[in-house]
Amino acid sequence: MSKHLSPIIALFVATLAGCTLAPKYQRPAAAVSPTWPAVAGETRNPTNAVPAADIGWREFFRDPRLQRLVELALTNNPDLRVAVLNVEQSRAQYRIQRSALLPEIDATGSGTRQRLPADLSGNGGQPMTTSDYSLNLGTASYELDLFGHVRSLKAVALENYFATEEARRGAQIALVAEVGNACLLERAVTEQLAVARRTLAAVQASYELTRRSYEAGVVSELDLRTAEGQVQTARSNVAAYEQQLAVAEDNLVLLVGRPLPENLPPALPLDSADYLTDVPAGLPSDLLQRRPDILGAEHRLKAASANIGAARAAFFPTVTLTASGGTASSQLANLFAPGSGTWMFSPQVTLPIFTAGRNLANLNAANVGKQIEVANYQKAIQSAFREVSDSLAARAAVAVQLDAGKALVKAEQRRYELADARFRQGVDSYLTVLSAQQDLYRAQENLIQFQFSRGSSLINLYQALGGGWLENSPQPGAGQISNSK
Repeated sequence: MSKHLSPIIALFVATLAGCTLAPKYQRPAAAVSPTWPAVAGETRNPTNAVPAADIGWREFFRDPRLQRLVELALTNNPDLRVAVLNVEQSRAQYRIQRSALLPEIDATGSGTRQRLPADLSGNGGQPMTTSDYSLNLGTASYELDLFGHVRSLKAVALENYFATEEARRGAQIALVAEVGNACLLERAVTEQLAVARRTLAAVQASYELTRRSYEAGVVSELDLRTAEGQVQTARSNVAAYEQQLAVAEDNLVLLVGRPLPENLPPALPLDSADYLTDVPAGLPSDLLQRRPDILGAEHRLKAASANIGAARAAFFPTVTLTASGGTASSQLANLFAPGSGTWMFSPQVTLPIFTAGRNLANLNAANVGKQIEVANYQKAIQSAFREVSDSLAARAAVAVQLDAGKALVKAEQRRYELADARFRQGVDSYLTVLSAQQDLYRAQENLIQFQFSRGSSLINLYQALGGGWLENSPQPGAGQISNSK
């Protein structure tokens, strides 16, 4: 049997060494500037700076509470679990397609006993009972990949698997950034609620003083009602921030995928220098190898290119093999007796002659699909470039706003203290105190908002540069982390 099957094996090995008809892949040009737009206050990165994508999220988020929440989210978030399962499904699809490169070997055993009546037996008018037993090992309808059709489809499945893996990485990076921003928002609302409560206590004390002064005939009813209105406004602000805090906590629970533990570490204040780590912008060319969405778009482009090879191969003949070898006998006891061997070899060649334009339409569709993926790849690069540029501009602008906000709070605090002292001495009316109090409250609110915006801009920049995939930064001398497949 091996003598007859050896030509098949030789042809099979030659097929495995064949090539495909897919066009040679060339990375499209990135239609972006080689440098980031100039931003006031931004300096060039030091040459020895660690790329943002290599900064682990534990080093970027310095707040222990935030680190714990990110850890819980990566373990329990349902959207991330779906992304992981999509990768597993895509890997299985690739293995299914890859299996078509190898023949399926089946073992088949059968036994038949049949009785024929006298008028059909051809045995001198006597009924006849026959037996037939066989045992075979072989393959059926195995396609020789002479023109790379199966290999092209395998390449499509492989690149789709890689794209799904990049989508999972992108989902994790987005989740890390979402948890970071949600924690910042919760912290900002908490601090704004504290300011609102302090303001309520202050205006409540002022109202009591104004009420006593009114009863003593020192101030008018207008001052009393003005102070009363200020108390009600402050109460409304407190209630609004309490509601916003509940929403922020519910959002954290949704991202984390479970109720927040009671033993979370205390949060650092927003103005803490240890809350977040600043990140370098790097070079625009770095995004091509560090952003999962760009890498995923490139893998989809490679899949579209391989699909052209499969469409081209459809114009050529298809060779399929059916072969088997085994043993057969009319007696079960003689199934393995000498001389009972049997074999069968049945090659088939199919040449497409008339397909009503189907193959040509498939090729045209594959070419258009590649053009679509080229456009998607270039759009992914441009979108990434814009996100980084916007984040750099936001980081620079918020730094100026933060300095101005701190100075404004200091000035408004002093103004309020002076106005309150003059009111208590009877020099000014309560309207002066009211105006100073409102301006101080708005300045404090704005300062917290600037602090939140600063943290949010850093998180957005970290995400835009591909950071959030690693848990810990690589140790010095560990080598450059590669994202290539």
